[in-house]
Amino acid sequence: MKRVRIDLLRPTQVTHGFREILDKTKVYESLSGHDLEMAIAEKPVPVVLGPGGAPYVIDHHHVATALWRAAIKSVPVVLVGDLTSLSKADFWLTMENNRWTYPYDAQSRRVAFAELRDHVWELMDDEFRSLSASVRDAGGYEKTTVPLAEFRWSDFLRSRLPPPESDAEYASLVEKGVELAKTKAARGLPGYLGPAD
Repeated sequence: MKRVRIDLLRPTQVTHGFREILDKTKVYESLSGHDLEMAIAEKPVPVVLGPGGAPYVIDHHHVATALWRAAIKSVPVVLVGDLTSLSKADFWLTMENNRWTYPYDAQSRRVAFAELRDHVWELMDDEFRSLSASVRDAGGYEKTTVPLAEFRWSDFLRSRLPPPESDAEYASLVEKGVELAKTKAARGLPGYLGPAD
């Protein structure tokens, strides 16, 4: 499997969840040798080649950022598409049509593609992006292959919960988020599990 330097990977989203990245970084830093190599190989980063041959990440921004923070220089990648022949405008149109990009900030406002950061570790923190992952991990909903599912859950939670002011508050929001994820209001979201028994 081909490896690409993390500093060459171009992000296709504006935000990530910093709490989620810190958790993943701790896991990678706790591993070494074969165990670390296996953990890295488990999550190859899917990329689309864009204008100039640049590799654009379409998933696993958190994984790539956590590995960079853990002083890992390169990651295995899976090539999903080659759009090198397209103009920049047609490239982004195709990316959006395929749901391979999410150009929205932490307040769900659209951002111009020209304003996307150059590196995966430069994304803005969105507490609700971390919260959506924590709610999923706590059994609020199932992981799915639906593109950008966590962002849809982030926006659902953002519209119903206040931003956390502390770690203790974050923990209580995870519990509230799990309850919200089981309500009928969440029915249309990917990975919805239905009401708790």
